[in-house]
Amino acid sequence: MSGPVAPPSRASMHEVSVPTTDLVELVLRYARDRILSDDTPLDKPIPPVDLARLAGRSIDEHGIGADRALARFEHVLAPACITTDHPQYLSFIPTAPTKAAVAFDLVVSASALYGGSWLEGAGAVYAENEVLSWLAAEFGLPSGAGGVFVQGGTLGNLSALVAAREHARGAVARDGAEMPQRWKVVCSAEAHSAPGEDGVLRGAAVRSALDEHGASVFAVVATAGSTNFGIVDDLASIAALTDEFDVWFHVDGAYGLAGMLSPAARHRFSGVERADSVIVDPHKWLFAPFDACALIYRDPESGRRAHTQHAEYLDTLTETSEWSPSDYAAHLTRRARGLPLWFSLATHGAAAYREAIGASIRLAQDIAREIERRDGFSLVREPQLSVVVFEREGWTKADYARWSARLLDEQHAFVTPSSHAGRPNTRFAIVNPKTSLEQLTAILDTMA
Repeated sequence: MSGPVAPPSRASMHEVSVPTTDLVELVLRYARDRILSDDTPLDKPIPPVDLARLAGRSIDEHGIGADRALARFEHVLAPACITTDHPQYLSFIPTAPTKAAVAFDLVVSASALYGGSWLEGAGAVYAENEVLSWLAAEFGLPSGAGGVFVQGGTLGNLSALVAAREHARGAVARDGAEMPQRWKVVCSAEAHSAPGEDGVLRGAAVRSALDEHGASVFAVVATAGSTNFGIVDDLASIAALTDEFDVWFHVDGAYGLAGMLSPAARHRFSGVERADSVIVDPHKWLFAPFDACALIYRDPESGRRAHTQHAEYLDTLTETSEWSPSDYAAHLTRRARGLPLWFSLATHGAAAYREAIGASIRLAQDIAREIERRDGFSLVREPQLSVVVFEREGWTKADYARWSARLLDEQHAFVTPSSHAGRPNTRFAIVNPKTSLEQLTAILDTMA
């Protein structure tokens, strides 16, 4: 008669043993196969009740083991997630990480790195800062510009605006003026997601807002490639206003600012070099895995003044002049999320990035010409970057929805309905270098 089963050692999950070795090999084998797969399916979500039935319960007091847990992920959970790096994922803004960036993301997780302070992660911070300095130079910012990689564009924009507000408060205090009852931001109606018919925010419209609202405006936000259309605001005319108005100039380039790396689009971004802060998301058009947003300040000290957190246990970090990424955004704990981009850039070089971005821009132009050529199709707006918005004439919102659902159900493509000014439409958001003109024209064929 066997005795009671001994409880597992409290350290067994952390020990290097035969079971943990087998577990690591199992996971690495899956990761290797996924990274090197050339035919990963698009996949699709399934209703909650069906997912609950298929996945069942996996967490209990004793665990189900690595083999069963990974099998459940591979065969049930992962297929219920759309593959965002699929060449025919064309909705929202896709992701298309390089194999180098994805592989190095494993290294970052395996290396027990903390990316919040120089004291704990000097090597990682140095590498991230090299990328940030390179981006700043590409955008024409001065040599001292710098910042931090944060989770995404929302946090990057928020952190920049916190720094802008702190800067404005300091200016009011120095002047001995009265603080506004409510601070204001000037931006276009399409900020991140515009006054002119072409959707472009221009200096004249910003001037009117500044004249109307005066010193209560602490920041002007321009968009360098809107999410819906890829529109780049007239950055130069907006930047020129900073000669006259003491206001922070922030450029939200979450998706589009990467387009500046291509000679085909660089001219569209004139004026960004005068920004006080900018953001760009490498997990969009710079071929990094989720999640990474580069937040760059013209004067990093303005970010540090706004965001450094003070506590007795942090004094050893905040009382030094060393570069601690946690001091430059609304966060404290952080992973070194800029390292996959660093490794990929170091591996392939900037020229490969320029060509890949340029290829997306050229493909957008090519499919736009094809849309114009076809009877019953029309462009909503000429693409500036790599987002192409178009209409199937006579289609209602319900028509687009049925078509989109059928495309995904048949695993043909992921192209969701959209709209502009109350009219339904759809769009191709192109960032993946593996997306082809043939694939896009085949999708148009399904709309016949």
